Amino acid sequence: MGVAMKNNDHNSLRPWRMIERRKSRQIMVGDVPVGGDAPITVQSMTNTLTTDIQATIKQIRDLEIAGADIVRVSCPDEDSSAALKHIIPEVTVPIVADIHFHYKRGIEAAQNGAACLRINPGNIGSEDRVREVIKAAKDYNCSIRIGVNAGSLERDLLEKYGEPCPDAMLESALRHIQILEDNDFFNFKISCKASDVFMAVAAYQLLADACDYPLHLGITEAGGLRGGTVKSSIGIGNMLWSGIGDTIRVSLSADPVEEIKVGFDILKSLGLRHRGVNVISCPSCARQQFDVIKTVETLEARLAHITTPMTLSIIGCVVNGPGEALMTDIGLTGGGNGVHQIYLGGDKSHRLNSGDQSVIDHIVELVEDKAKQLEAEKNQKEAA
Repeated sequence: MGVAMKNNDHNSLRPWRMIERRKSRQIMVGDVPVGGDAPITVQSMTNTLTTDIQATIKQIRDLEIAGADIVRVSCPDEDSSAALKHIIPEVTVPIVADIHFHYKRGIEAAQNGAACLRINPGNIGSEDRVREVIKAAKDYNCSIRIGVNAGSLERDLLEKYGEPCPDAMLESALRHIQILEDNDFFNFKISCKASDVFMAVAAYQLLADACDYPLHLGITEAGGLRGGTVKSSIGIGNMLWSGIGDTIRVSLSADPVEEIKVGFDILKSLGLRHRGVNVISCPSCARQQFDVIKTVETLEARLAHITTPMTLSIIGCVVNGPGEALMTDIGLTGGGNGVHQIYLGGDKSHRLNSGDQSVIDHIVELVEDKAKQLEAEKNQKEAA
């Protein structure tokens, strides 16, 4: 499926900015479609104790507000899988139960309302145990994610290849695809994660060529907020750029909400999905006519509640400001003597004196008004 990318409504379609998505079959994770022509979904995972039911519900709700489409919850023991029956009715996103070593946790999670079961074949054990999990998924209408990980490959594959590598990860994935297919189960997606960007990308490329099942992308154990964001952006971005990927999870040693934010930013940067305000801003220099860095930092915080897709340019001077403003919904270009130019829809609209009104307050007002306008137009189209 070709995904056309354009900055805003008044720009023409640009055929040189196209990503041809790999054709995959579509599955359902609860009521969320994954694969096929569905939007690429963004996931995260709770880091609370699942047995702390109220804390887990709160974190899931925070992730929902941030835009999460799917949330994964760890079920390392019987008490955790039992907690799902209290957690799931209190949230709206589909919940994926992360099953570690014991196959019975998968059965319990399915019984307690999980929309999907994530199993790591290298950890869960024999084919008979995997079959028991498949039966539970069928009985309770769950999807499954086969979670291949370079750090937990089967012993025989490590002996065969000598170390984790893309070919070993592919063989593990295909082996477990075969088990699910042999049991007449096709409602599944696959991940092939590694902390090494090169290994992960190579494994996913092999897997994308070998099957048509939807792929869950991620660079596992990517690191902290800054380093993990960079690694994930390179790895996940590389795969998305080449058309691979149906759902993503950015793995960060940080607040899970940050994973959702980074995930959407990766998709926005490639024009694959849009949520909220996409801020285009300069790094600032001696030419700036206002404090760009502080302005952008404040605006990003104050506009975090906006979910309507739109673009906003904040440029400190007239060197690039007018050109960037032509391609955004709302633009601010710094001018001399504290007089700045506001652009709306790429056209000059009005000037703003720094002393007349807070620049930030004015931009927030413009963005909120634009969001209301766009939402009204959207509702009108849907009603027509």
